[in-house]
Amino acid sequence: MNQKRLYRTIDTVAAGKFQTEEEMLETVLSQIVLKEEVGIIGGRLWRLDTANRSYKLFFQTGNLEKISDSFQIFIDDYPVFDLLADERTVLSDETNSVLRQKGIFKYSASGVGSRLKIDGKPYYEYLLALNSNNINDELRLTLNIVATVLTSQLKQRRISENAQHLKADIDRAKQLQKSILPEHEYKFHNFEMFGLTLPAEIIGGDFFDYLKIGDDEERLGITVGDAASKGLSAAAEAMYVSGALRMASAFQIKISPLMKKMNELVHKIFSEAKFTTLFYGEVSTDKNGLFLYANAGHNPPIFVKSSTCEASYLMPTGPLLGPAPHARYETENLNFSIGDVLLIYTDGITDATNSEEECYDEKRLEQKLKEAIHLTPKEIAYTILNDVIHYSKDGTYSDDKTLVVIKRTT
Repeated sequence: MNQKRLYRTIDTVAAGKFQTEEEMLETVLSQIVLKEEVGIIGGRLWRLDTANRSYKLFFQTGNLEKISDSFQIFIDDYPVFDLLADERTVLSDETNSVLRQKGIFKYSASGVGSRLKIDGKPYYEYLLALNSNNINDELRLTLNIVATVLTSQLKQRRISENAQHLKADIDRAKQLQKSILPEHEYKFHNFEMFGLTLPAEIIGGDFFDYLKIGDDEERLGITVGDAASKGLSAAAEAMYVSGALRMASAFQIKISPLMKKMNELVHKIFSEAKFTTLFYGEVSTDKNGLFLYANAGHNPPIFVKSSTCEASYLMPTGPLLGPAPHARYETENLNFSIGDVLLIYTDGITDATNSEEECYDEKRLEQKLKEAIHLTPKEIAYTILNDVIHYSKDGTYSDDKTLVVIKRTT
């Protein structure tokens, strides 16, 4: 049979929909036996059992005398199997007495699938044995083609299955992260706020949250964090810190002890190579618009007074979470007047680069905030985000982007 045609025929069959690898192998073997032009009258499939150092029969078909379904052949009885890793196919005289009684005096065997090691020697996970009236080099070539196609299809199936599992895991992580993030828009007494996060990958290490504090709900915590790196690892750290903050908010812990505790947790739970920046602030029902905050190594939020359009930066009051387990965190404060705006953001905003590798930076962000101060928090957030995206559309650096805008409205 034409070699390319044989390859295409087997590849087409093996690429079909099968529940298991074994079902695919069995179907291909059955199709080969049915094609008279191939010259195969029967065949068997064997699976490697590393614990017993043997190959166990799991399928047989064609015009041949059947052997017991539980039959196995031991590697130590077939030294020629050591050649399979290099030659893929071996042709040899049968030495097993049971098989010889079945009329099998010569055999062919080809390795299929991955190679597993037993005592340091590699053996294929499957053996394909074909029966023919002519055990010769032409059969060896046929077997090599069949084994190559089947091995390729097995790899493709496993890659596809792993990709599906990974996609499912990522989808679950994405949904979990989405469930942890709050609604974008939030109102609290005299304040309105709007937050959003845009991960650089499917999921990211940025997070923000609104935390109701106490049963009387006279205070509201607003937090923005940025876990080091990107992707799944950063997302896991972000979700842990966010969840810990939610739990802590129920105990009405003061801000400085809260930040100290969060720092100790991050240091204890995550490796030394990981850290998180965190900004935490609280608004309340205080008529003077009191805002208490602590900044653990986070980008300084920008506070703009509506009356003068002057900007001030809320600098760190302690180090980022993780590296220094005994660090202390100070609590600072400011007062919101009507129309004042506070912008909390992550470095994915200011570090976004254009085609010239120039960063968006804090000064541009401050100017854009001042221009938009008369807008609602939602409008301010989207105005800034759209400007950052437009600025960095031809840039090479991309990181998670998060914005939270707080505005006193009455």
